[in-house]
Amino acid sequence: MKHPMSHHHHHHGHQNIKLAFFLNLGFTILEFFGGLYVNSIAIISDALHDLGDSLSLGLSWYLANKSNKKATNTFTFGYKRFSLLGALSNGLILFAGSLFIIKEAVTRIIYPEPSDAQGMMIFAIIGVLVNGFAAYRLSHGKTLNEKVISWHLIEDVLGWAAVLVASIIMLFVDTPYIDPVLSLLITLYILWNVVKRLKETLMIFLQASPSEINEKEINEKLLQLPHVQSLHHVHIWSLDGEKHVFTAHIKLKEVQGFGDVLTLKKALKKLLKAYPFSHHTIEIELPEEECAMEPFEEEKK
Repeated sequence: MKHPMSHHHHHHGHQNIKLAFFLNLGFTILEFFGGLYVNSIAIISDALHDLGDSLSLGLSWYLANKSNKKATNTFTFGYKRFSLLGALSNGLILFAGSLFIIKEAVTRIIYPEPSDAQGMMIFAIIGVLVNGFAAYRLSHGKTLNEKVISWHLIEDVLGWAAVLVASIIMLFVDTPYIDPVLSLLITLYILWNVVKRLKETLMIFLQASPSEINEKEINEKLLQLPHVQSLHHVHIWSLDGEKHVFTAHIKLKEVQGFGDVLTLKKALKKLLKAYPFSHHTIEIELPEEECAMEPFEEEKK
């Protein structure tokens, strides 16, 4: 049974992505024509970057909706991991976009061009407000997809803040170097965070154990339960960075009857309930029983 708060969170998250998509797309169109009007290569370059953002946001919106579909015979865990595709594509697009902005910033430092400072300031204010509002709506998102998207929008907010500061200074100081230098510094900072998010997404794809879950602690607690002799085939991984999966084989000892097994199962469920597992599977093995998967068990390093 799906918890109503969980359903509300997913619906709220999808609506936030939808809002960010339309805000970003609408502003990208305005930004492109505005950049031509004020003759600002920085704004036109950012419009191209925002177009990539809009495409990735649209993909994220689609995949976020798809990830909420029920399980099928093909996708027995459901479609939760589809949201990771949105996180991965967003990260790659943001990585490529950041490299493009770095290239444009370096080019503008080598070959400086004058721009309309007043026009830049007006668009910078609009850019900060639009992207800031969208970033605020997504800042409390729990899924990895929402977190990656929020970095798209935070990058845009910081970028426009740099343009705003640069345009104000350019009103008083006749220099074309401030804008590209600020853009370069901010983009390098964003790029560092994007690489971290990409690494996190890839680790989930590779079914790495979630960093916030201490497997050693869980194993120690399981071994302290009555009738538990040993553990093997313990696996912890994540569906989408938010919903985690736990599986294990438990070898029993000193079992007097079926009542002991039922008591242990209740204790296991109570113990695992304290951790953020959306799914767990426990294989109970009697003292005289051999594990059918024993030949395939590999020792953890």
